[in-house]
Amino acid sequence: MTQFDTKTYFTDEIALRHDWTLEEVMTLLEQPLMDLLWQAQLVHRSVNPGYKVQLASLLSVKTGGCQEDCAYCPQSMHNNSDVNDQPDLNVQSVLAHAKAAKEAGADRFCMGWAWREIRDGKFFDAMLAMVRGVRELGLEACVTAGMLSDEQASRLAEAGLTAYNHNLDTSPEYYEKIITTRTYQERLETLQRIRSAGITICCGGIIGMGESLVDRASLLRVLAMHDPHPESVPINSLVAVEGTQLENLSSVDPLDMVRMVATARILMPLSRVRLSAGREQLGREAQILCLQAGADSIFYGETLLTTSNPSIIADREMLSKAGVQVNWELTD
Repeated sequence: MTQFDTKTYFTDEIALRHDWTLEEVMTLLEQPLMDLLWQAQLVHRSVNPGYKVQLASLLSVKTGGCQEDCAYCPQSMHNNSDVNDQPDLNVQSVLAHAKAAKEAGADRFCMGWAWREIRDGKFFDAMLAMVRGVRELGLEACVTAGMLSDEQASRLAEAGLTAYNHNLDTSPEYYEKIITTRTYQERLETLQRIRSAGITICCGGIIGMGESLVDRASLLRVLAMHDPHPESVPINSLVAVEGTQLENLSSVDPLDMVRMVATARILMPLSRVRLSAGREQLGREAQILCLQAGADSIFYGETLLTTSNPSIIADREMLSKAGVQVNWELTD
């Protein structure tokens, strides 16, 4: 493949494109790392002077018992992990967690339900109350709860929901090797419902599930073809949990995460690129490289749904050494 020509796509103003070809994305992803980092830096420094990083906290409101068969997920009823179906947290408990997250420095609070799709009735009413409560605390509110209807999306928007997370996980070509209980098209339709309701989109994927480099490029291309781009793009590294179908897979090379973050930043200049699951396996130096390459958000707190995450103290030390700007005054 030919060397990617930065001047073709970037001038003094960052260009937004939605027509990237797979070959172009592959050229970006495969080029020498130093060249990729330099190109990502041109974009990142332009859109994020000062390297500001958003801290987001994630809480599992409904844990376990999910009907989906996602090969990576310990919450799936099709897997044999030690995560059991647990009762939903109540509104007061969730808002207490949100308040604690804000006091620790987070300014975005994300809530997860292990559902195939949102359930109407008291469960949805509780979700709406949580969203309203989180917003009243002055936090951004994000929900991930599977598929939803147009009416449910509208009601979430009315409650003040900032963002809805619905990941594509992997490429269209590799998707059926990971999930069979929901189609790729259904995921895309869910994203459209979210967009139509006026809620911002949080949508990304996972690497390290046995996919090829072409699959990674294809995932990024699908994300970058959205117009507008997803406002938030979480990049996850597989955490291989015992009892799941992918439990024996090795950890990804940390530099593969750096490449994904850098390429995502170039393709989607104004999106918030979130360094998400798998940070513990990366190590501090690789995480700092990801921040330099274009990541401008991390999930903050010692648990991500059901898997572990670096401690708050470790994250504060890392971000301080990296010299990025965060809203520490909330904690001091």
